Amino acid sequence: MNKLRKIFTLDSIIVPLVAILLGLIVGAIVMLIGGYNPIEAYVALLKRVVGNPYDLGETIRQITPLVLTGLGVAFAFRSGMFNIGADGQVLIGMTTATAVSLSFSGLSSTFLVPLAVIAGGIAGGLWAAFAGYLKAKRGINEVITTIMMNWIALYLSNYVIRHFFLLKGQNRSEDIGASAAMTFLADIFNNARVHWGAMIALLAAVFFYVYLWKTKQGYEMRAVGFNANAAEYAGMNVGRNVVKAMFISGVFCGLAGTFEVLGVFHYQSVFAASPGYGFDGISVALLGMNHPFGVVLGGILYGVLTYGSAGMSFAVGVPPELIKIIIGSIIFFIAAQGIVRFVLKPFYLKRKKEKVL
Repeated sequence: MNKLRKIFTLDSIIVPLVAILLGLIVGAIVMLIGGYNPIEAYVALLKRVVGNPYDLGETIRQITPLVLTGLGVAFAFRSGMFNIGADGQVLIGMTTATAVSLSFSGLSSTFLVPLAVIAGGIAGGLWAAFAGYLKAKRGINEVITTIMMNWIALYLSNYVIRHFFLLKGQNRSEDIGASAAMTFLADIFNNARVHWGAMIALLAAVFFYVYLWKTKQGYEMRAVGFNANAAEYAGMNVGRNVVKAMFISGVFCGLAGTFEVLGVFHYQSVFAASPGYGFDGISVALLGMNHPFGVVLGGILYGVLTYGSAGMSFAVGVPPELIKIIIGSIIFFIAAQGIVRFVLKPFYLKRKKEKVL
């Protein structure tokens, strides 16, 4: 019971729920100003998400990379690092998985798919670890390096696809045949692009929690995140923990890219601009308040709103950009918790008075 009380606290449950409610109210107000019926819009959103097995499966597909990139950003933040380079790590994981899959296409998918997944995750981790190394050894701010490395990753990925794996006459790579082994419960979801990455994302959240809160290494990382100077004074190797934290963070993001190319598209495009997976992951980490299970819920919320926005657009005519306003409002209220507590204050005062009486 004590553990449950620690988990279900005001900050962990009530504040995020109220923040979500306030964000939805803000969205409803904007819809009313624009001349749309918010109730019809939200009903259309839900129907789009759960109206049939295919859309439900596609919603799960939409949620998967959001959870993985959100976990990556949150893991780094818990260790005192701001990983703004999740998008680049996604691209590096994606490109590595594509290169491995096409270079060893003669192998059985039983061996090739796990090999590509492992390679993509490690590549994303190493890409992030380099920024951690620069932070640990040279004191270079990781925000600057990770942002710059996003652009390097974009152009490097495009170069690799164009010069080694480009499908003739197309602006994408050749098809990855072995990626068909990534399908998961396709019959149940009417051939929706649900893949094994959804299960890996949940396992990654469990790993995140167990590693950071149940192991000595995780304790050191959190200590470094709280106060690096105090951690160093206590005998902890700050530099090593910084590099390790960024590596694990990058692995999560690299897996997000790997599963997108293997489980969803089965090829890699040449991107004209950053695909934006990592930046959405930052929003998900904020929604989840940097807790692994909160990130899973934040990814579900973000994915439901994003995929369901098409239903609002088709059924009611609400512009899909409005979803960004709702998500932004929710993040704003979660970040500005003082506003949420101000809204809740009368209710808690009332409860205290009833207890006194």
